[in-house]
Amino acid sequence: MRHFGYLPPTVRRGLFHREPGEFTAGSPARTLSVALGATLYCPATRPSLALDVRKQARRGVVSMVLCLEDSIDDADVTRAEENLVRQLTELARAEEAEEDLPLLFVRVREPGQIGDLVRRLGPAGRLLSGFVLPKFTEERGLPFLEELTAAEAVSGRRLFAMPVLESPDLLHLESRTETLTGIARTVEKYRDRVLAVRLGVTDFCSAYGLRRAPDMTAYDVQLVASVIGDVVNVLGRADGSGFTVTGPVWEYFPQPERMFKPQLRRSPFAGPAEALRTALIEHDMDGLLREIHLDRANGLQGKTCIHPSHVAPVHALSVVSHEEYSDARDILRPDRDGGGVLRSAYTNKMNEVKPHRAWAERTMLRAEVFGVAREDVSFVELLSAGLQSG
Repeated sequence: MRHFGYLPPTVRRGLFHREPGEFTAGSPARTLSVALGATLYCPATRPSLALDVRKQARRGVVSMVLCLEDSIDDADVTRAEENLVRQLTELARAEEAEEDLPLLFVRVREPGQIGDLVRRLGPAGRLLSGFVLPKFTEERGLPFLEELTAAEAVSGRRLFAMPVLESPDLLHLESRTETLTGIARTVEKYRDRVLAVRLGVTDFCSAYGLRRAPDMTAYDVQLVASVIGDVVNVLGRADGSGFTVTGPVWEYFPQPERMFKPQLRRSPFAGPAEALRTALIEHDMDGLLREIHLDRANGLQGKTCIHPSHVAPVHALSVVSHEEYSDARDILRPDRDGGGVLRSAYTNKMNEVKPHRAWAERTMLRAEVFGVAREDVSFVELLSAGLQSG
């Protein structure tokens, strides 16, 4: 599979200086953790689940979570499990050799569900890349990871874990350090199986009766922003000890009227793109675009999504710009190992080789999976191409 693979080759060549690379479910974890991109959640109760997976794959989704937890009623768990097994079995039987399915994960409620589902799925379990572990703390997380390890041994296939950090103990100031330290110990012990760490911002807000509006980002809610900063501080370090931390879910819902000025600047949308800007504002998507920018600035990659319309913006803003690529390539040149300072090729900034090396390495990894835009191509063109094809 590859990002933007649904676009015709001629369109891709017109957009990319360096096209997105191909990857598979068997690719190295370091690659897959960045390639997750917009991870689309889907309730496991959907009667057309198999069809939905194939449809979203054709639209450019490369990672999906089939949810048995908060997205379904407590009374529907048994029915959801049965539907999940039936639909994945159908999907495995109908899978064509040339069809690239997304990386599929199941969000479970309890540790015992992992081994039970792997057993019930049988050969169809080969479609699973792993499990999403809710309300993850050291105490709750260890049983999940032990069960995952046992299921992996039984199935003979690699299974990844994606812990979700959403416990009130992590939000509350008096218990945050201890809780986060315990989480760090746990994921480090199972480092080879932890693909990425996800943030459950909805649960954070719930602990204080909060809900952000469409023109507010997670970073405008100070309680949430402080937790994100601390999680990245401990788990997102670039010294080799960190993990990929993904961006929080965007909760879009219509609002009768906008109380604040639109956040989406006009300048990138001059000319024909003005219609796209208007459409994004009308659907309250300008807040999403701003939050994606802030995710990147705060060390997060990819994003949890609950609606297909969020996928194209996340992926468009994940493409490495030509300027970023130029800077990263210059910083990582072999003859720069000794450090030093150089003016960027775009002559608008200073590149310090040693301080900016970790950024450059992360940028080049993102370039491998999302590609590099042509010099005259902005996210507007990438977003427009994605929306038109979707």
